[in-house]
Formats: sequence, C-alpha cells, structure tokens
Amino acid sequence: MAGLRQRLRRLRAGAALVLVLSWVTAAACRTVPGQDVRYEPTPLPVVRAMLELAKVGPQDVVYDLGSGDGRIPITAAKEFGARGVGIEIDPSLAARAQANAAAAGVAGRVEFRVGDMYAADLRDATVVTLFLHPRPNLKLQPKLRSELPPGARVVSYMWDMGDWPPDDVRRVNRHHVYLWRIPPPAPRQRQ
Repeated sequence: MAGLRQRLRRLRAGAALVLVLSWVTAAACRTVPGQDVRYEPTPLPVVRAMLELAKVGPQDVVYDLGSGDGRIPITAAKEFGARGVGIEIDPSLAARAQANAAAAGVAGRVEFRVGDMYAADLRDATVVTLFLHPRPNLKLQPKLRSELPPGARVVSYMWDMGDWPPDDVRRVNRHHVYLWRIPPPAPRQRQ
C-alpha cells in the first residue's frame, strides 16, 4: 500500500509539472486579437544566420515584422551596427523589446512600433526579416515587392514566398533561411 501511495504522489507531481509547463508554453506562444501568428522566439543562431545571409551592415535599416521580444533588431544593431525597427501588434511584447534594447545598450539604434505589419510603412527598410507562417508571408509578398527599394533584402526563417523564388537558401539546423533581393524596376518600353 505504501508503494502505491508513493507512485500516486509521483504521478501527481508529474501532472503538476506538465500543467506548469503547459502554462509557460501558452504564455510564450500566446496570440492577441488581430495577430496572424503566435509569438515564438527565433533561436539566436538563426537570428545571426538571417542577418549574415542578408549581409547586414552599418548602412542598413532592418525591419522585423512581428518582432516579439526584439531579438532580431537588437542583434542587428549590437552585432552588425545596423539600425533596427520592430513592428509588433502586441503592446506588451513591444514594451519588453524596448526594455531589452535598453538592457543591450542599443536603445538609440532600435525602435519598436506597436502596429499591424500589413499596414506598416516599409519604405525606409533595406532589410526585412520574417519568422511568420506561409499565409502571412504570401499576404506580405506584394507589399514587400512594391514598397521596398531595389536592392533591399527580405529574409524569412522556415517559410518561403510561394512562387517568388529565393535568391539564396541556407540550412540552419533542421530548417531553412530564405533570402530575396528586390530587383530594379523593369525598363519601360518605348512606344
């Protein structure tokens, strides 16, 4: 009987641990109204691979759409010398990202805007980073192609852009990082 009680205690303790872990996971991967993608942090090795693939440097302005805790714009500023702009629909995540930028010593080079990535003005960006899903990537594709200047780079972790072929692909762990360059406008035909 004592053995059975011990097993029951262990099962209860295990069940409690599973419950706590599910709460933590739900908090880390929560969604807010109007959000197409739940918050999931980009692994830091992937962040660096994305910025390296885009050849980010001090002349760049890196926009991160769905910026979460701000790790991509912060890394772009701190390790690559770029300026960073995060667009985040969740005000609490945007506030956390701004605090993270201050703690990293790059608050003067990075800003976070609360807003809808589909409505954001991207014309100042030279690099746009994405860790979304297929549907938001496809929805953003026309905006990226029309608003970004020629030569701007778009980098996406895990998801491609459908029929828009990438200029480069890098494998990072089990997934891919895709790169597109905005081409110059097509020359006008004389009539």
